[in-house]
Amino acid sequence: MLTIGELASYAGVTVRAVRHYHAKGLLPEPGRDHSGYRRYDAGAVVELIRIRTLAEAGVPLSRVRELLQAGEEEFAAAVTDVDKRLRAEIRQRQRHRERIARLTSGDGLVLPPEVVEILDRLRAHGVDERIVEVERDGWILLAAHSPERVTEWAARKREQLTDPPLMDFYLTLGQALDRVGDDPELVELADKLAVYITQIADERNDAYVGDTEVTPPFAALMDTLAFDTAPPARRLIELLRTRGWTGWTKLERVRS
Repeated sequence: MLTIGELASYAGVTVRAVRHYHAKGLLPEPGRDHSGYRRYDAGAVVELIRIRTLAEAGVPLSRVRELLQAGEEEFAAAVTDVDKRLRAEIRQRQRHRERIARLTSGDGLVLPPEVVEILDRLRAHGVDERIVEVERDGWILLAAHSPERVTEWAARKREQLTDPPLMDFYLTLGQALDRVGDDPELVELADKLAVYITQIADERNDAYVGDTEVTPPFAALMDTLAFDTAPPARRLIELLRTRGWTGWTKLERVRS
């Protein structure tokens, strides 16, 4: 015969858990011996292991009570259902682990190769890493939002980066990151950017410089991400608005 401590040890639970299962009516309480101690037999160990296993699998204690009283067929069916649910949870957790690993393992595991190429090109030209970070995080959101259009957007971006004025814009923006308010460099950058955007839009079309087909709330989210990473970008957009353009993720002409 076993003491409550021995029972708990054999079943891999605490004495407190045994008493809790007694209180819930899951495990019958045996009588006391002449010394006043409760004594348990081997059957109690088996029953306690069954209770512990079901509880650890996430089965509510009220349901555990029902299963312990069920016939073999009902019990087996319930265990099969529990196993299916646990397998589904394992698959979901594995997907979560993979996503977390991608977020901490570099651009190549979280973004398509064509986007990684764009980020590498910016770095190779000496663009400030904070600007690259804004680009990277924006692409992460875009890839999650509209994965089917990433290839198209990336091809357009690669073409745009062959234009020296745009690359010069990236370099100048990096230099302006620590500027605030109406700093001359920031104002000059707004002038240059407005001229560049207008020129490209006139040569191609407005969609070429601003078409991402995302909803305004999603565009606002991406804008906020950029502004948090590079605060001067918010002031730059304010300056651009007075020069005929508004928006960051979705560039649009200011309509008079």
